[in-house]
Amino acid sequence: MKDNLRKLLQYYRPYLGVFWADMFFAFLQSAAALALPLVIRHITGTVITMPQQEALNQILLLGALMLALVLLSAYCSYYVSYYGHVMGAKIEYDMRAQIFYHYQKLSFSFYDDEKVGQLMSRITSDLFDITELLHHGPENLLISLIKIVGALVILARISPQLALAAFVMVPVMAVYAWVVNRYMLASARKNRARLAEINAQIEDNLSGIRVVKSFANEDIECRKFARGNDDFLDSKKERYFFMGVYNGGMGSFATLIQVLVVVTGAYLIVRGDLSVTDLLTFLLYISVFTEPIRTLINFTEQFQNGYSGYERFLEILAIEPDIQDAPDAVEAEPFAGDIAFEQVSFAYNDHTPKVLNHVSLQIPAGSYVALVGSSGAGKTTLCSLIPRFYDIADGCIRIDGTDIRKLTLTSLRRQIGIVQQDVYLFAGTVYENILYGKPDASREEVIAAAISANAHEFITSLPQGYETDIGQRGIKLSGGQKQRISIARVFLKNPPILIFDEATSSLDNESERIVQESLEKLAQNRTTLVIAHRLSTIRNAQRILVLNEDGIAEEGTHAELLAKGGIYEKLYHMR
Repeated sequence: MKDNLRKLLQYYRPYLGVFWADMFFAFLQSAAALALPLVIRHITGTVITMPQQEALNQILLLGALMLALVLLSAYCSYYVSYYGHVMGAKIEYDMRAQIFYHYQKLSFSFYDDEKVGQLMSRITSDLFDITELLHHGPENLLISLIKIVGALVILARISPQLALAAFVMVPVMAVYAWVVNRYMLASARKNRARLAEINAQIEDNLSGIRVVKSFANEDIECRKFARGNDDFLDSKKERYFFMGVYNGGMGSFATLIQVLVVVTGAYLIVRGDLSVTDLLTFLLYISVFTEPIRTLINFTEQFQNGYSGYERFLEILAIEPDIQDAPDAVEAEPFAGDIAFEQVSFAYNDHTPKVLNHVSLQIPAGSYVALVGSSGAGKTTLCSLIPRFYDIADGCIRIDGTDIRKLTLTSLRRQIGIVQQDVYLFAGTVYENILYGKPDASREEVIAAAISANAHEFITSLPQGYETDIGQRGIKLSGGQKQRISIARVFLKNPPILIFDEATSSLDNESERIVQESLEKLAQNRTTLVIAHRLSTIRNAQRILVLNEDGIAEEGTHAELLAKGGIYEKLYHMR
C-alpha cells in the first residue's frame, strides 16, 4: 500500500501551488473554528464582569471579531470547495487521459479477454472516487488533525482532568477503527468488481439489443441481469454492514466522550475545582473535538472507495503492451508491397494449439491473392499478423525485405488498409467517418474517395448529405452503404497493401455487386489479400491459397484448383 500511495501522491505535482493554497485555507478555517470558543469564553468569563459601558464596548469589539472570523471561515470554505474541487477535476482529467492513452497501446489479445463495461468503469466511476479522495483527503486530514490537537491543547489548559476524560476514549476508537477498516477495504474491493461486472453486462445487453429483440429474449436478459444485480446487491449489503458497524461504533465513542466530559465536569463543579463558564467553553470545544472525528469517519469510507478504485486503475496501467515498437525500430519507407512469410508459427496463447505452423509464403508486390478454407483454418489470423495486431511465435514476416518487427507500428499500419466484414463506423457524420482514413485530407479528397468507392451517389441522397449523422455504429445505414463508406475510408488512406476480410459475405446480391466493383477498383496496383467466403468473388484472383489446419494445402488459379479436384473444388461446389 505504501508504494501505491507514493505513486498516487505524484498526481499532485502539477498543481502544488493550488494544493498548498488549499491546505493554507483549510488551516485558517480550522484556526477560526478553534478561536471562536475562546472569544465566547472571554465574553462569558471576563467581559460580563466589567463595568457596563466598558463591557458593551468589549462586546461590540469582540462581536466584530467573531463576525470577521465567520467571514474568514466562509471564504476559506469557498476556496477549499471550489479550487480544491477544480484541482481534483484536473487530476481526474490527467488520470483519465493516462488510462485512455494506455488503452490505445494495448493489443488485440488484451481486448480479446476483457469486457468493455469493465474497462469503462475504470475510466469513469473508479476515477471519480479516486479524485474525490485526492481532493478531500489531505484537507480533511489536516483540518481534523488541527482541530483535534488544538482542541486538546486548549482543553488541557482549561482543565487537565476534563481533557483526560475527553482523550481517554481516543485510543479505543483508533483500535476499533483499524480493525473494522480492514473488513471495509476488502468489501470495497469486492463491491468494485461487482459494479464492473454489472456495467459489462449492461453494455453487452444494450449493444446487442436488436439481437435480443429479434429472438424475443427480453425475459432471458432480465433474468441474467437479475442474477448480476443480486450479486451486486449482496456485495453492497456486506459493505453497508461493515460501514454500519464502523459508523455506529465511532458515533457512539464520540457521544461517550461528551458524556464523560459532562459527568466529570459536573463532579469538578460540585467540588469547586471548575467554573460553569469553563464547563460551557469545554462543551463548545468538545463539539470542535468530536466534529473532526466524524469527518474522519466519513473520510474512511471515502478512502475505501478511492483506494480500491486506484488499485483497479493500477491493475490496468501495470499491463505492459505485448506488441510495441522495438528499441531500434525505424520509420517505414513507402512500401512497394512485397510480403514474405518465413516459417511463421502462431498461437493465441500458451494454452491453445497453434493456428499457423511453420507457414512460408511469398506475395510479390502488386499481386492479388485470395485465401480460402474452412472456419478456423487461420485465414484471418494470417492477415492479422501483417499489421502486427498479434505477434508471431516463431519465424519472420518481411515487407520489402524488412522484418516488420523492425518498423514502428504507426508507420507499418499507416501503409496497410483493411476492409472487414463487420464494418465499424463511429457515431458522427458520413464525412467524419470517411475522413478517419486520413484526418488531414481536404473535403475534395474525401468526396473523391467516396466517388471511387461508389458511395457518393447514395451519400448525396441522404437528408444532410455528407453531414448526415449515421447513429451509433452506423445503424441508420444499410449494410452495403456502411461497407462502401468503409471502402471510401481506405481509398482516402491510399495504402500500398490491402486486406479484404470477407468484405462482401454479409451483403445481398445487388450490394455485393456494387461493393465488389469498389473493391476491385481499390485493389488496382496494390498488394491485395482477400479472405473469401463466396468463392465466386475470387475467380479472377491471380493466386488462390487454400488453408487448412496443416497450413497451405493448395495454391493456384481458380481454373487450376478446380482441375485438381482437391479441397478447393469441394469447397467451390459446396457453396
